[in-house]
Amino acid sequence: MNRLTKAAVVAIALATTAAPLAAEAQSRGRDHREQRRDNRQDNRGERRDDRRDYRQERRDDRRDYRDDRRDDRRDFRRDRRDDRRDWRQDRRASYRDWSGPRYGQWYAPGRGYYHVEPRYYGYRWARGGYLPPAYRGYYVDDYYRYGLNRPPHGYRYVYAGDDILLIAVASGLIGGVFSNLF
Repeated sequence: MNRLTKAAVVAIALATTAAPLAAEAQSRGRDHREQRRDNRQDNRGERRDDRRDYRQERRDDRRDYRDDRRDDRRDFRRDRRDDRRDWRQDRRASYRDWSGPRYGQWYAPGRGYYHVEPRYYGYRWARGGYLPPAYRGYYVDDYYRYGLNRPPHGYRYVYAGDDILLIAVASGLIGGVFSNLF
């Protein structure tokens, strides 16, 4: 064979074998790129799922923490309420009946002791003065027991320390002072 035909045969043989190898290399590179892209997408999806799970766990933790704090506050309030109730029941029993004079407090029969501002403790009430609004609610319901007549319309008898005062309901004007009746 002459040289030219030999070269042509070798060229054809190389072309027939090299072309599929080149195509395979290209497709192998393309497959590899697609596989890497799929892996990146999978990794992105997994990271996104991890972030969601993490956020959900944190949200659940916060909810649990809030629920625990809420329960603690409720228990604390309930305990305080029970303590106050016990204290009030104990105090009510000791404040209900007359047990002698107490400094800073007045006694209203049937109502018990109540606190008085220091300036009114031992105060001498006079006709024409005014009873402060805080002390106008301790009405005397059984005024006959103390030898008092029915109060005029718009007036009431009120306990004030050791005295009973006849006051005008609307203004607190003292219309009469009855000392040491009880």
